[in-house]
Amino acid sequence: MLVSDFDYSLPDELVAQYPTAERRASRLLHVAERLADLQFADLPGLLREGDLLVFNDTRVIRARLRAAKETGGRSEVLIERVQSDYEALAHVRASKSPKPGSKLLFADGAEATVVGRDGALYQLSFSLPVMACLEQYGEVPLPPYLHRSSEAVDDERYQTVYACDPGAVAAPTAGLHFDDAMLRETQAAGVQHAFVTLHVGAGTFQSLRHEDVHANRLHSERLQVDAASCDAIRQTRAHGGRVIAVGTTSVRALESAAASGELAPYSGETDLFIRPGYKFRTIDAMITNFHLPKSSLLMLVAAFAGTERVLSAYSHAVRERYRFFSYGDSMFLTPESAA
Repeated sequence: MLVSDFDYSLPDELVAQYPTAERRASRLLHVAERLADLQFADLPGLLREGDLLVFNDTRVIRARLRAAKETGGRSEVLIERVQSDYEALAHVRASKSPKPGSKLLFADGAEATVVGRDGALYQLSFSLPVMACLEQYGEVPLPPYLHRSSEAVDDERYQTVYACDPGAVAAPTAGLHFDDAMLRETQAAGVQHAFVTLHVGAGTFQSLRHEDVHANRLHSERLQVDAASCDAIRQTRAHGGRVIAVGTTSVRALESAAASGELAPYSGETDLFIRPGYKFRTIDAMITNFHLPKSSLLMLVAAFAGTERVLSAYSHAVRERYRFFSYGDSMFLTPESAA
């Protein structure tokens, strides 16, 4: 299996640079027996009484910091993980790699000291609590394919309406389409809601290094699946309902919690790489955005719905001028065996 097997051609103009005027105003491609071009507002019509939607409630932190080095040069810090009140792992972009002991200077005298390296990441020690520094001086960490700086609109729209647990440096984008009214509407139709937490890392945007899919390893991310969500999934299945993951991050969290063979509460790390051939244990359908060519997320979707079927759907979406990636349109997918 080759990474190039998951490539497709995408015109640059189809990469959505801004969100739609309203969250539910995006389009929805229904991938089942046939392809159907819908609006996200049509989602309740695809759901059934007794279904369960599983959301990722992570909250995106203001993880991008502009800094100056003591020598006067400029640098950019992207927090990957807050480790404690005053410590964090981060990507640092600068003309020269900062050395241990050097300082990165923010506004108003705030600073971070480079303690050392952890692979490609830098261990930083902050002069004030990390989260306070990010709230005061940080910016929304937009993905690299949004060729612009963050703006006021991103403070609201690059965050789900149900986000509550700070820790992600990238949004679980399938959830961006849900507004409060959509959440109420699905519940009124007898669709239950459950929540997991997976703090999405910047590694989600990294390219796979090896052409042989199986030679690649994924970044690790923190997650929590609690007993209440596990019980909701078991009850849904017992009563004939479907478990529908909202986003690949919800899928990764659930499948990691079921890695032993049975879903159970889990809190910890995951580097699970879901690719074609993987046997899903927890979900019956998936809502997701369109993903980058040759990416691990596209492979996850292909593993669930079939590689040929998914790439055909992507070709259709390109022809029909769907909007792609974080601020783009969405898909509702059933497994290949259920098509």
